[in-house]
Amino acid sequence: MRVFAGIDAGSTYLKAALVDDKRQLLGVKTAPTGIDARETAKEVLDALCLQVGVEPMALAAITATGYSRRQIDLAGDNVTEIKAHAAGARWALGADSEVRTLIDVGGQDSKVIVFDDNGAVKNFVMNDKCAAGTGRFLEALARVLDVSVKEIGPMALQSKLPCEINSMCVVFAESEVISLLARRHDPVDIVAGIHVSMAKRIAVMARKAGLSGEVLLTGGGGLNPGLVAAFEDELLCDVHIAEHPQLNGAIGAALLAGRLAAAA
Repeated sequence: MRVFAGIDAGSTYLKAALVDDKRQLLGVKTAPTGIDARETAKEVLDALCLQVGVEPMALAAITATGYSRRQIDLAGDNVTEIKAHAAGARWALGADSEVRTLIDVGGQDSKVIVFDDNGAVKNFVMNDKCAAGTGRFLEALARVLDVSVKEIGPMALQSKLPCEINSMCVVFAESEVISLLARRHDPVDIVAGIHVSMAKRIAVMARKAGLSGEVLLTGGGGLNPGLVAAFEDELLCDVHIAEHPQLNGAIGAALLAGRLAAAA
């Protein structure tokens, strides 16, 4: 059995995945990227190999993707996030899926990838210049509300009347939230409004990319039920969650490592 590794070196978290030559997922692992992505990648991959029972030196190929992909010198190749996430999504969905749009909400960026009926990338749009529409937006506003990011998703689902959050700039949105709290709006409705605002922002990207079919949500956003509900309301379609939403890029990179090795 040949084993292939994928490393998604994000600015916040580093993720690793192992797949075999039958495209079966053997294991995944994640850790904060820290200040040295290169060293973190080695530690995470060594720990994952130990967990799965594979010698690191026995890996047939390693491919890196993500924000710090070029720093990962143990990888034999690196690919763009678009390629890696597309490969991970096609693997997760299978041939019979009605999903044609991938929305990935990460800590530092968000991206929308639209597929054609054959699973090939048709178009994509990426936001990596502004915190709006990313995990940073949620984290900043959660701090103002003095709640954890893990809490805000379930909180949003409790709201019956979400507040309007009009500012997409984090600084101005923080001021809006403080003003709403001062006017004694229920934090539950404020949190729901934050999710609606974020979903609207990313929906604009999705329509620009040519939104089609049902949607697969990946990244940290896939772990947030409030964001899932906000997307379904805004996009008026089913939103599916990958089994490993935060690992989609790493899994895709591992699958591409196998494909590149087979072509060599």
